[in-house]
This record gives sequence, structure tokens and C-alpha cells, in this order.
Amino acid sequence: MNKDQHLQISATLEEVTSTLHQWFSSDEQFNHLYPLPVQALAKRHWTPLHVAYLASKHLAAETGSRILDIGSGVGKFCLAAAYYRPDSFYYGIEQRRPLVRDAETARKILKSTNVSFIHGNFTQIDFKQFDHFYFYNSFYENLASTDKIDYDIQYSEELYDYYSRFLRKRLEQKPAGTKLVTFHSMEDELPSGFELVGSDLSNLLKFWIKI
Repeated sequence: MNKDQHLQISATLEEVTSTLHQWFSSDEQFNHLYPLPVQALAKRHWTPLHVAYLASKHLAAETGSRILDIGSGVGKFCLAAAYYRPDSFYYGIEQRRPLVRDAETARKILKSTNVSFIHGNFTQIDFKQFDHFYFYNSFYENLASTDKIDYDIQYSEELYDYYSRFLRKRLEQKPAGTKLVTFHSMEDELPSGFELVGSDLSNLLKFWIKI
């Protein structure tokens, strides 16, 4: 490689890095990755960037961790966490196919190589594949008088209870050292054995580890 080619590659990398930093400069800027109807849901339903930063700091402290976002929506947590902590792998499970498509579109724009999105219900996946977990109370929509993302799926208090019990059981089966971050959770999904090791944002964001 001659000097001119090296300079050209360096300039291209700097341009890509600069563009990437711009997307993550603010929540408003990041949300422009999505269609307008999705942007309108951001304040209520998508993880803020500073929350993703704090959560990923806890979950991805070890290189190569496999982290699952349960109810990943349009993938904002996974994409932001992958930016802040690029040495780990992030997976989002989401039952709404259109949101998975929006997440994939954003992933391609950001060229994120350590993020994968799965279309399906979280009860259908093997928790043994993952080391740590992020939970932004994706079951809450099932309760009456709560804001819904849409009305394309079934909601009920029975589903809230079922999902909470299912997740609690799966987390009970995880080994000591498993980390969990909850955001706006009522902790119905939290089994005994997880110790609170930190919190932020007036206790809305909590960091746990299984002992």
C-alpha cells in the first residue's frame, strides 16, 4: 500500500467514525434513524442513550459477553450498547416484526457487526445462549390503562403475570455471576438470589448480579 492509498483509507475511516459519533450525539439525533411514527414513541418506549451507556457498563464489563434485551422494540438499547461497549455481543428479541425490520434498518445504517435481532416471543428462546440480560419492563403494556406501542398483539393482565413468572423461572436457572439491568421495572420478574449492586436515575435504573 502506497502513501496515497493509506491516507485515503485513513480519511474514509475518520469520516465513518465522525458520522457514527453524530448519530450518538443525542437521543433526538439517534431517533432520526427510524420512521416518524417510531420516533414519536421514543420518549415512552425506547431506551435513552445515557441509560444504554450505564447499563452496558454493568452488563459488558467482561469482553465477549452475550447480552439479551428482552423485548427489544426497535433495537435502540442493543445498538447503543454495541457502540459504547463494542467488545461484547448484543441480541434483541422482539415479537413485532415491523419493529424488528426497523431495528435491522438502523443496524445496517450504523454498520453494527456485534448486534443481532430475533423476531419472536422471548419464551421461545434458550436462555443458556446468553450471559447477561437487559429488561426495560416490556411486559408493562399488558396492564390496563398503560400506553401501548400498538394494538397488533394481545394484551392482558394474565399475560403480564405469565411473562413475569416465565422470566423469573429462567433467571432462577442462570448461574452465579449472571448480571441483570432493570429499567422502570416493578420487579415481579426478579427471582431471589439477585443482589442489587447499584442504581441510578432515582432508582428507576437498577443493576443486579446473581450471587
